[in-house]
Amino acid sequence: MSEKTINAAYDERLITVYQAYHPAIAEAALAAGAFVPPFSRTRMTWIKPSFRWMMHRSSWATAPGQERVLAIRISRAGFDWAVANACLSAYDATVHTSHEQWRRQLKGSPVRVQWDPDRDVRMQTLPYRAIQIGLKGVALERYVDEWTHDITDVTASAHEVRDPVRAGQVDRAERLRPKERPSV
Repeated sequence: MSEKTINAAYDERLITVYQAYHPAIAEAALAAGAFVPPFSRTRMTWIKPSFRWMMHRSSWATAPGQERVLAIRISRAGFDWAVANACLSAYDATVHTSHEQWRRQLKGSPVRVQWDPDRDVRMQTLPYRAIQIGLKGVALERYVDEWTHDITDVTASAHEVRDPVRAGQVDRAERLRPKERPSV
């Protein structure tokens, strides 16, 4: 499993990413229409374009501290900037000339990229990897202040997709989940 792909819901201007939060953080963001305290600008925050991978990560919005899943539509320009300015979160000899070169890049980059096995609605691994993007510093500031277009609570939708999976109705769950396609 080495193929990497960015599957997402997007158009020419905006791309949807997902984050799971504690209810207090989600409520504040939804009320303000923006990320405000108790959201922290001092910690790295991870965005995920794959709904299914977000469901895996948050256990269908039931993991402690991840009970609320938000869909955040951000600018394509911002997303593309993040990917272009990212450093892999782990050393890769096929990409980096040395551990030291990777460490320098990692230290100086406001964006981390991690590739994890994507999941189907049953949470079984797929034959490709999904991207997670970690933002800190200037990248996080841009995400919060410039890139974010709107924030929507999709927790109920997550449960609406989860319930048919639990009932063995995988086709129905697939029809209910957000439609994503490979990003270019």
